[in-house]
Amino acid sequence: MKKRRVLPIFLCAPLWAQDPLSLKEAVRLAFEKNQSIAASAASQQEAASKITEARNGFLPKLNYSESWARSDNPTVVFSSLLTQHQFTDQNFQIGPLNRPDFLNNFSSRLTADQSLYDAGKTKRAVRSTELAKDMASEDGRRVRMEVIADVVRSYCDALLGAEQLGVSVQAIRSAEADLTRAEAHRTAGMSTDVDVLSIRVHLAGVRERQIQRAADLDVARAALNDVLGLPLDAAHMLTTPLAPVALVEDSPDRYESSGATDRPEAREVKLATRLAENQAADARGNFRPEIGFHAAFEADRQRFYDRGGANWLASVELRWNLFNGFGDKARLDASQSALRRAEADEKRAGSSIRLQVLRAWADLRAAQQRIEVAQAAVAEAEESLRITQNRYEAGISTVTDLLRTETAVLEARTRRLAAVHDQRIAAAMLEMAAGALGVDSEVLN
Repeated sequence: MKKRRVLPIFLCAPLWAQDPLSLKEAVRLAFEKNQSIAASAASQQEAASKITEARNGFLPKLNYSESWARSDNPTVVFSSLLTQHQFTDQNFQIGPLNRPDFLNNFSSRLTADQSLYDAGKTKRAVRSTELAKDMASEDGRRVRMEVIADVVRSYCDALLGAEQLGVSVQAIRSAEADLTRAEAHRTAGMSTDVDVLSIRVHLAGVRERQIQRAADLDVARAALNDVLGLPLDAAHMLTTPLAPVALVEDSPDRYESSGATDRPEAREVKLATRLAENQAADARGNFRPEIGFHAAFEADRQRFYDRGGANWLASVELRWNLFNGFGDKARLDASQSALRRAEADEKRAGSSIRLQVLRAWADLRAAQQRIEVAQAAVAEAEESLRITQNRYEAGISTVTDLLRTETAVLEARTRRLAAVHDQRIAAAMLEMAAGALGVDSEVLN
């Protein structure tokens, strides 16, 4: 059995300056460097912080204030003297009472407010932030799977570019050997300049294809580095060969079932429905009363450190919104509409996920069949080329036959590489559609 040649990729640097990079290592590197994953992690941290913020509604609010005022307003002076515990009989005299002197008031105030009943608003606010955190976590899973898929695609694109460049190099060598044969035949008088010129034209076309393949490879290398979060000119030696992935399942049923339960998008729409339900309940809570407790301790002084007194206050307050200009009713209607939309999105997501699984499964099976057909075509084309070269050497075949078989070999090899490339990417897309694509997935081996 003929062993398959593995063509490593050298990215614009000497071999000693490059680090080997397998597909799994590339995925792990992307997890460290890719900015989409960094942004997703920051979103999850933000969502976690909002849970703590929402829970503050269960705790009392303490505030301290310090103020100074100076006035000769009769009402202000009168009340300040009372709170400072400095009021005397002389302050009842009509003259000082109507035209008091300026009075300083240094006030220190400590207040405490505690919600006793808020119609469940704080509880629902905490629940909303917890659901938002779960949604951010699922969105993070989706981003990670998308990054893995992008790495697989870019890595395989770079492998395909290198392999196709290698095929072009082989085609050039074969065309150059044909040119040598044609020139020898012309020298021996067995052919004319037409054969030599025809092969030179064919060789020029193959060299043009090699130039384009080299340019495509440079772009593929830069795209891989972009996904990895590295400088676009970073150098690697890619070690995972461009080989087909073994198929385990004969049916997409398991993938459909997995996608319906494990896919981040499926979980996100379910969480979105629960969040909409919670927000609708919160809108209904606006029609219920709230009860709060308030306490205050105050010290008022004529001088900052003395000549003053202290007092305290404790109160319980009931607040009930009886009419709010139909704003609460409109908010309730909007929340119920949002709930219906979330429920519709959840139903639609299930069908969409199943369709994506079926499409990825079909692409994978088609690519597998293309590989089998292309492998047979490569073997047949190579054998046909060998026979044609021998017949041309013997003067039996024409240069047209030779060039046609040369082109057939090049196209057959190119089609096989493209089929293997598509099969590996389709396998990754199937794992992603099923919600199972991760750093330990078999498709990364």
